[in-house]
Amino acid sequence: MATAVSGEQRCGALGADVYVRGYLRRYAELVGDSPEELLGLYARDGQVTRPDLTRIPHREPPDGAAWLGLPALLGLAGFALIALLAWVLTVQGENPQPLAGASPAPEARAAATAPVADGVPLAPPGTRTQLDLKFSALSWAEVSDASGTLLLQGLFASGASRTLSGAPPLRVTVGNTPVVTLEVNGRPVLIEGLARRDGTAHVLIDAEGHASPAPPRLAHGD
Repeated sequence: MATAVSGEQRCGALGADVYVRGYLRRYAELVGDSPEELLGLYARDGQVTRPDLTRIPHREPPDGAAWLGLPALLGLAGFALIALLAWVLTVQGENPQPLAGASPAPEARAAATAPVADGVPLAPPGTRTQLDLKFSALSWAEVSDASGTLLLQGLFASGASRTLSGAPPLRVTVGNTPVVTLEVNGRPVLIEGLARRDGTAHVLIDAEGHASPAPPRLAHGD
């Protein structure tokens, strides 16, 4: 029996190990022998011939098959890049517009509702502006504050000086502009460019010391 088993092993025609064991078990049952003894001899002495799976042929992809999808991928990437560039240029060229129902910023509301005097916004209540006048020759001068209070009025000789304080804007009138020097809170106020042909100047000076032409006064009762 051992010789028969060895012959079967050398032949190797029974296939895989599982089939060999099945054939041996069936053979032992047919001849009335012990299947376990026969399988034990096979396990000790036999050299199992296992199939060589590495020899199974594998189908290789044809040359260049991996490159067939490359043009499509490149085209898709180029289209995405062009779309992104167009979107960036569009966003940069747009000017954001405020929403129709959006309320103005607090600063804008404050500027819109701030009281004005002769076209110049009034300073917050309690604000005082100091005005210094110096005369290098004879000149008329008149100064009033935002409330209309007359702070100064008269004809002043060379060398005279006055210091006033009132709620801005201050309305200042001088009869001989080149000889009058003005300072607001220690800073010079230039009014030469606002002088009229006759040498007089009628200006409004705000809390920051900025001078602007004063509108004509309305007649009493207008």
